Amino acid sequence: MQIFPSLLAADFARLADEAARVEGHADWLHFDVMDYAFVPNLTIGTPVLESLLKATTIPIDCHLMIEDPDRWAPSYAELGAGSVTFHAEASRAPLRTARTIRAAGARSGLALNPATPIEPFVDLLPAFDMVLVMTIEPGFGGQQFMDETLPKIRRVREAIGDREIWLQVDGGVTDDTIGRAAEAGADVFVAGSSVYGAPDPAAAVDRLRALALG
Repeated sequence: MQIFPSLLAADFARLADEAARVEGHADWLHFDVMDYAFVPNLTIGTPVLESLLKATTIPIDCHLMIEDPDRWAPSYAELGAGSVTFHAEASRAPLRTARTIRAAGARSGLALNPATPIEPFVDLLPAFDMVLVMTIEPGFGGQQFMDETLPKIRRVREAIGDREIWLQVDGGVTDDTIGRAAEAGADVFVAGSSVYGAPDPAAAVDRLRALALG
């Protein structure tokens, strides 16, 4: 069970310090890229990633909520991101993009919005190292976990089978919801407000992991 604190909930003016607050506790840092086109929000991109990579030893998981990820995703891998996830809804060539990400040295991830089924992408799973099931509508942090996504998490877990593919959930992951997501089959949890909104983010990471393990 891995916990990926989301920097979307951190202080953008102090990202290096915010990363340090979970050093030794977080498995990865989750880095949300939004373009104000695919989602109605605008966040950070490659210049910030390049700076952050110099300031932390925690591997960085980039989640691209952008249009035309086929064009832009490889650059995040080339900069040194450990994982690059793009949305199925935005990609015209998901297989080629996944292969390009891997060729640049990063893990490849496929993200699915709450209403997007896994079934059309099952045959592509061998090209990916992770599937991200959005448990909120993407765009903003602090939303409530959508229990309606639990059956899809179970279907994705079944589709993954015995492949070594991580199943990540993102959105509304808190002390109250992480157990349900874990029971449904998730093994990687993106947590923003529940980590960086806590008095002690490192302790929050440890507590979430314990709750996921049951």
